[in-house]
Amino acid sequence: MADRPAAEAETNLPQPLLDDAQLERLDEFLDSDQVDDDALDMISAHGFLVALAVAPGELDPTTWLAELFQGEPRFSDPTQRDDILGLLVLLRDNAIAVLEQGGLPELPFDLSLEGLTPEETPIGDWCAGFMEAVFLDEAAWFAEDEEATATLLLPFMLLSGLFDDEPDMTELAGDTQRVETFVAQLPELVLDLYLHYRVPPETPKPKPRRKTPAKGRRS
Repeated sequence: MADRPAAEAETNLPQPLLDDAQLERLDEFLDSDQVDDDALDMISAHGFLVALAVAPGELDPTTWLAELFQGEPRFSDPTQRDDILGLLVLLRDNAIAVLEQGGLPELPFDLSLEGLTPEETPIGDWCAGFMEAVFLDEAAWFAEDEEATATLLLPFMLLSGLFDDEPDMTELAGDTQRVETFVAQLPELVLDLYLHYRVPPETPKPKPRRKTPAKGRRS
């Protein structure tokens, strides 16, 4: 796990990435008949955009917008188009700004399952949206250190419900205490992933060179 900045993230209050009015506008649009039925809803889109903020490489907006909307939205006018697209970009950019300072993103749901499975809560939807962004550029996510990345992504994979058919995930899902721990730590886990890609590993100190005995010197 990457080292965190000196100002420990655990002492930070999670910071909202959009205000309530902006989230409501985004929610209303994504829940309307102006977008495809398969488009991400507001919760899934939030996870998707946070993953784009964490991602090791930047995707062309046309690529990730097509995935988020599953087609071209039917905007009522250019003003609405600029507003909605601007909110999406702002959410991602605000996530980058928060994480860059070692802060924690505020997630749009309570960090508790309250006895439910993740798929029955917004937590599952958010993590599924997060993983959709990973799938868009999976090779880049796993290019450097596949094992470390898999470990860091494990909570998001488990909570998304997208891997329930895999035996290992089924076993992990049965550990309710561990699942609840993952849920409670989601903002910190996002920061850990960001630091994994953004903070270079420490350069190992060079080993001291041994002196070569002078020729002819007795042991």
